Amino acid sequence: MGGSFAKLYYHLVFSTKDRLPLLTPDIAPRIHEYLGGLMREIGGSSIITGGAEDHVHILGEIAKTLAVADALRKVKSGSSKWIKEAFPSLQHFAWQEGYGAFTISESGIKRVKGYILQQPKRHQEVTFQDEFRDFLRRHGIEFDENLIWL
Repeated sequence: MGGSFAKLYYHLVFSTKDRLPLLTPDIAPRIHEYLGGLMREIGGSSIITGGAEDHVHILGEIAKTLAVADALRKVKSGSSKWIKEAFPSLQHFAWQEGYGAFTISESGIKRVKGYILQQPKRHQEVTFQDEFRDFLRRHGIEFDENLIWL
């Protein structure tokens, strides 16, 4: 084959450090927009970015030449630096160390997009921790409850 072809959609999920509710409604849209810009900057895309006060969801693509871990390291470190500059009250802002990355088929994009749009309403009923555990179980990922929230 003369070239490499890939179109891989990911549902990316990560939290603020200690799941602190720092992504308040007054600043979250700007942060979500910036995260989408960083996804494009690293050669990917963001179809939608949203979340709740203690975490974000990004539905998008990562460049075929970039590992998921490298992409998320760049997005998280770049956004953390920007958040500290843009919002002086968040000088100690940080993302949690880990993340969740789940592949999505082309046919699943509409469903995941709707799911992300419903985040504020969903988290009136379900905690981030319960939501994330459910993601892991549905994707068949084993985890240690003692280590997952470090």
